[in-house]
Amino acid sequence: MEIIAEYSQIFMIMAIVFGFYMTWGIGANDVANAMGTSVGSGAITVKQAIIIAAIFEFAGAFIAGGSVTSTIRKGIIDPATMAGTPELLVYGMLASLLAAAVWLMIASTRGWPVSTTHSIVGALVGFAVAGIGMEAVKWSAVGNIVASWIVSPLVGGVLSLLLMLSIRKLILDTDKPFDMAKRYAPIYVFLVGWIVSLVTLFKGLKHLKLELSAVESFLAATVIGLVVAFVGKMMVDKIKIDADADRDFHFASVEKVFTPLMIFTAAAMAFAHGSNDVANGIGPLAAVVSIIESGGLVGQKSALPMWILFLGAAGIVIGLATMGYKVMQTIGVKITELTPTRGYCATLAAATTVVLASKTGLPVSTTQIAVGAVMGVGFARGIGAVDMRVIGNIVISWVITLPAGGILAALFYFMFKGIFS
Repeated sequence: MEIIAEYSQIFMIMAIVFGFYMTWGIGANDVANAMGTSVGSGAITVKQAIIIAAIFEFAGAFIAGGSVTSTIRKGIIDPATMAGTPELLVYGMLASLLAAAVWLMIASTRGWPVSTTHSIVGALVGFAVAGIGMEAVKWSAVGNIVASWIVSPLVGGVLSLLLMLSIRKLILDTDKPFDMAKRYAPIYVFLVGWIVSLVTLFKGLKHLKLELSAVESFLAATVIGLVVAFVGKMMVDKIKIDADADRDFHFASVEKVFTPLMIFTAAAMAFAHGSNDVANGIGPLAAVVSIIESGGLVGQKSALPMWILFLGAAGIVIGLATMGYKVMQTIGVKITELTPTRGYCATLAAATTVVLASKTGLPVSTTQIAVGAVMGVGFARGIGAVDMRVIGNIVISWVITLPAGGILAALFYFMFKGIFS
């Protein structure tokens, strides 16, 4: 308790700096993965991706970022084991933030699409095992997260495959694909607005003091979906058939119809990412702030301050703007060839999976979901359409991430303990 009282300001400054550094890493690595499909398909430019991410990452973090934050804050480590020595938890959370941030910076500079969720979970487990002992880790919670790492890419892959098959049946394999694309485009846009808003509303937005019943959530989501569909229809109606382009590529005009749809799916993906992955950076920061503000109490219920969500969202956007282009190439270009129709399917499938996960409180990996969704789209054209060598390299980088985060966190934990104790 005395240590926290004595160094409270230093701990607070360190927590803010490390939290911002971590969310910068999330922007540089994970948001780049989230926006890679939209950029890789040629639907939007890198500059447009940054603007869309800036608006909708903020919105996702603010509106739906609360529930996963509590999982990262309290779900992985049992705070009760440190009730008598709250400074150990502060050291550990600071060490975890710094370790995950350093690893993300290394990965981002090399263009590796690693998982920020792996990074922070590995760091938290590494600090807890090294600093307190095996009993400090809630292994059942870690088990659930590990299971989600397997389930979430599968769900993303299956959803994107089904969406791609529906586009093929309803549009591409018909006599007049361009006309059918314009007919069905509003329905596909409606799906984007409806699914993302429904799942967000369905679980309630407690930190915004907004809780709707199931019927109210359905009605609100349907209204939002219809508004989005109307805007999408106006954009699609302006597109004219391009006979010259169709001579070179039979579905060129159809792809033009799906280009504005990619703007909506990119926005949905950014919102979904903000709602889930902002927690990776601000969860440990929120834990440190609550311990300092309560004078050393561990495990008490505390509201998540809005300025922390704001800091996290700002860090993510700056990270994407400064370093995101390197990682964006990997998912958008190297796994499989993407067009706006394929990019739409992959991005909507990934966004749906991420939002579902974030509202159940599971800190899943956006990277893995995005990779799974892109693979699903590739498999719709056969296994030869997917570069399995690139997939192999991505999986190796995922495997390295957990131990890297854990080892770095343990080192930083002992360093902070040595400095302050």
